[in-house]
Amino acid sequence: MSILKVTRTRLNNGRYEGVISDVPEGIRPGIAARFRDKSIEDLSISPAGDGTWRLTFDVPVSAIGDGVQTITIVEANTGDVLDSLAIIAGDTADETIQAELALLREELDLLKRAFRRHCVETA
Repeated sequence: MSILKVTRTRLNNGRYEGVISDVPEGIRPGIAARFRDKSIEDLSISPAGDGTWRLTFDVPVSAIGDGVQTITIVEANTGDVLDSLAIIAGDTADETIQAELALLREELDLLKRAFRRHCVETA
């Protein structure tokens, strides 16, 4: 398990921006961003002070398309996932979100019934 922490601060105009924290003094963090098991080449890491570093990279154009595309930010040495970015687009997105919403509604109804039953039994 990695001691490093990555916090996304912004995604704007296809550029991911984040902060790497909990970096030991005097060590440059080894971070990689991966899409479809390939490293994203233009990744930039620069010191921000107080044990933090800035992380930026351009989201690959190939990550924009129908379906769900996932970019992972990993510690280069261990492969531990520190953050991820999911891009959902196209007709599949509507179907996926609607199915997820229907599942959440069913789970909420189940919880409401169980809670009501619990209230009746303990009253």
